Amino acid sequence: MSLRWRIMGATVLIVVLTVLISVGVGYYATQSRLDVFVDRIGGDEAVQLARDLSREYTAASGWETADRALSEAGYVYEGVRESEEHGGGEGESSELFHQDRIRVVVADADGRVVRDNLSVLTPGDAVPDLGGRRETVFDLAANRPVGHVYVDVNREFLSTESHGFLNTLLYIILIGGALTVGVAILLAAWLSKRITAPVAALTEATEAIAQGDTTQLPVTSSDELGKMSAAFNRMTSSLETQRELRRRLINDVSHELNTPLSVIQLEAAGLRDGLQSAESASGHIIQEVERLRGLVTDLNWLAETDHGELRLTLEAGSVHELLAAELKRWQPQAEARQVSLSLEASDDLPETDLDRMRMSQALGNVMSNAIRCTDAGGTIVLRAGLESSDALAVSIADDGIGIDAADLPHVFDRFYRTDQSRSRGIGGTGLGLAITHAIVEAHGGTVAVASDGPGRGATVTIRLPLR
Repeated sequence: MSLRWRIMGATVLIVVLTVLISVGVGYYATQSRLDVFVDRIGGDEAVQLARDLSREYTAASGWETADRALSEAGYVYEGVRESEEHGGGEGESSELFHQDRIRVVVADADGRVVRDNLSVLTPGDAVPDLGGRRETVFDLAANRPVGHVYVDVNREFLSTESHGFLNTLLYIILIGGALTVGVAILLAAWLSKRITAPVAALTEATEAIAQGDTTQLPVTSSDELGKMSAAFNRMTSSLETQRELRRRLINDVSHELNTPLSVIQLEAAGLRDGLQSAESASGHIIQEVERLRGLVTDLNWLAETDHGELRLTLEAGSVHELLAAELKRWQPQAEARQVSLSLEASDDLPETDLDRMRMSQALGNVMSNAIRCTDAGGTIVLRAGLESSDALAVSIADDGIGIDAADLPHVFDRFYRTDQSRSRGIGGTGLGLAITHAIVEAHGGTVAVASDGPGRGATVTIRLPLR
């Protein structure tokens, strides 16, 4: 059974059970309270009629005017009188009776019938075992009981009325319950569709991704389902980015491997054919092997950061000395490309805890990129200074090819290379800044890249916490 039908079935079942319980509880509670109400009303009427009969008996010193009390109380029906006067049978008079007749029987102290308003018992007959409410009639002058009055002997009127009321109430409740269930079914169908539609769309999109396609889900709400769709969209975007990066990785790594391998092959063939001297060939081969070793080293560094194996050996050291050493290390490469490399940093910068080798590698990756991306006659400035009382900022600024605004969010992605670097044939695998980012973060710092656009240079800023 699908999720939609299960949600719909569960909702309808809950509503049906709620309606049935409400109907049952409401019916029986109303019946119980109505029985109490009926008993109270019947008792009140019997008491009042007994008082009226007591006054009539006392005034007439007998039962002669008992009919007056019954008539004033509304218990004398004209159909009965007409039937008696004309000698009509019970069948003729029954059609003239009031629809809800209440039977009242008045008996004297000897248990003989004085008056039966429905003429079922004849005056003078012995009173049988009657039901209904029984109240005593007194002679108020002598303060003694002279008989009894039985009201609603067969409990027909009030019972009929109470049952009619209960049946009508049950009918109304059932109709309301049926309407409620109908509305619940419609709402359950709508709600289940609304809940399962994003899930079904997510299933289809997931299957599409498994087939290699990417798709985006519509985000139509801000609830959990909307957040799920938004999270899925972010995941698909990330997957698409990773696919693009993987494609670039394959292209870049294959190019990075192909070039030195081709050179090594050509140098070895020239050496075999006597077209190349051993000294010249070995020099080129060693250079290309070092290039391959550098690529493997970069990949190893990334593997360490991926598995949380990047370990730092922190020691207190001078940032100025570290930067001066880096300036000296990269000066030959800068001079070879006719790029001016300078340092702007105070000698009294405070010491901080650094892993000197790791930080040298992080700075070296940035310096190498800056030198490769700066044309002859360009400048690279290495600066350092206090940014706040507890942070130190180191920046490497160049006036090289710059970075497009669309590329800035991705410069720390692994194997990411800008279109400018590709079109100008600038080497590299796109791993340097990713490694730098990992090393700086391991030191508790941050790294950011800024550029005003292509042809306007770039600035990499490393912020490190002080000791």
